[in-house]
Amino acid sequence: MEVVVRLVGIHHTHASGIVALRGIDLVVDPAAPTVLRGPDGAGKTTLLRVAAGAVVPTAGEIEDPPAVVGYLPDRFPARTKLPPRRWLDHMTRVRGLDPDDTGERADELLEELGYGGADDEPMSELSRSDVQKIGLVQALVCDPDLVVLDEPWSGLDDDAADVLTRLLAERSGGLLLTDRTGTAAGLAGARLYRLRAGRLAAASDPDSVPLRTAPPPGSVMRLDLACAGDPRPVLESLPPARVEAAAPGRLTVRVPVPDSDAWLMAALAAGCAVRSVRPVRREADGTPAAPDTRSRTGVPRPSDRPARRPRGPGAPQW
Repeated sequence: MEVVVRLVGIHHTHASGIVALRGIDLVVDPAAPTVLRGPDGAGKTTLLRVAAGAVVPTAGEIEDPPAVVGYLPDRFPARTKLPPRRWLDHMTRVRGLDPDDTGERADELLEELGYGGADDEPMSELSRSDVQKIGLVQALVCDPDLVVLDEPWSGLDDDAADVLTRLLAERSGGLLLTDRTGTAAGLAGARLYRLRAGRLAAASDPDSVPLRTAPPPGSVMRLDLACAGDPRPVLESLPPARVEAAAPGRLTVRVPVPDSDAWLMAALAAGCAVRSVRPVRREADGTPAAPDTRSRTGVPRPSDRPARRPRGPGAPQW
């Protein structure tokens, strides 16, 4: 396995005396996005800063550090008076690259993310969404070996969030990020870790139970997708699934856990974008999730259609 970066025995104490990290061992490899979760103050942001090289840990070692890191901090310098283009050029030079070599790709990313701000106005006057898009572009445009993102979907509009999910799903190389939206868990092969009081989850720690990387056997995943136009024709080219909703621009389905990765890849290939992927272990009444009883297009089969109610005074006329 090609390792992008390995954190070994990482401890860190802030200047205030607060201990942020306590013996973290973590491997980030290009085959699987690494997703950190945990409550506020758990040490997630500090761990990302250490991995990105922005903070030198009090103790421990970072093995195989990548040559180029794309980093989106939790507090992007939105109040800077620099215009966006000059900021992007500056960050490119910081990484030892020529802005002329990355300018075209930066323009492409800004257009894909739906950036609506002006190139000549200070970043302090941009909307939160546009500032976040600038931050994402500076992290991704340099074709980094490792991308470190702190809540990358925060502040984005729905369309930009969908584009970001696709960009992260398509890229190669290491990916380490935090995410409160649950979107990152839907990235193919994502490995989820929880931090609590500066410690990485371990089975021996009763206060820090590791997150499951998959629901229990027999459960299903709910996939919420964005598809251009009417999604029903798209369904004809995808594996069978239980369709919860199919409306212009939106598609929600349930698929068995073993088939979810293949279904997502097929949906992406069909031009859909992933909004969220969440496990559905049981129905609301506590029974196991119901099996697929719908056709490929989501239309109930004749045997599944509800019986007609007798017509009468006050009865709905079907």
